[in-house]
Amino acid sequence: MKLIYIVTILTPLLLMSNVWADSTIGYYKTLTLLNGDWKLSPAKQQEGGATKKGPAAKLINTDTTAMSFKVIGKGSTVQESLLPGTGKEMATMYHCNNFKDCTKVNAKHYCAKQNQPELVLDTKSSSDNIIVMNCDMQSALCNSTEGHIHNIKHELSQDNNHLKTTYTLYKDGKYKKSSIYHFDRM
Repeated sequence: MKLIYIVTILTPLLLMSNVWADSTIGYYKTLTLLNGDWKLSPAKQQEGGATKKGPAAKLINTDTTAMSFKVIGKGSTVQESLLPGTGKEMATMYHCNNFKDCTKVNAKHYCAKQNQPELVLDTKSSSDNIIVMNCDMQSALCNSTEGHIHNIKHELSQDNNHLKTTYTLYKDGKYKKSSIYHFDRM
C-alpha cells in the first residue's frame, strides 16, 4: 500500500520536471526560429519613440536589415544584432546553460550604453511564441543604479513573419522606459 502511495505521489512530480526541462529547451528553440534578417515594419505599426528618431527612424520604409538573428556554435548560441551597421548597433547572445540538458536559458546584452547586463529566461512569462528575458539579479549591474536594459521581450507572430521586441531600461532603482520595435521577416 505504501508503494502505491509513493508511486502515486512521485510519478506526477517526475513528469512535471520533464515537462519543465522540455519547455526550457523549447523556449530556446523558439529563439532559433528568429534566425534570419528582419526589417522595421511600416511607421504606422510602430509604437513609442524608439523608431521616431535616431538610426532606427532612418530604417523605416526601407529594405535595410534592422535586426538579425544567427544561430552559431553548432546550434548552441543565438546571436542577435539590433540596428546593425549603425552607431547604435547592439548585440545579445542567447544560450542554454548546458546545451544537452538546457535547464536555464541565459543571455548577455552588449549595449550602446557600453555595459553588458546578464539576463535569464523568465519561464513564467514566456510561452510558445513569447520569450521574456529578465536581468539576472545575481549580477552587480542588475542591482546597480546604472542605466541598463533590464528586460528583453520577443513576441513572434503565429506565422513566424512578424516580431515585436521590447527592451526595457532600468535606472536608479526603477523602470524608466521601454523601446519597442516591430519587425517583418525579410
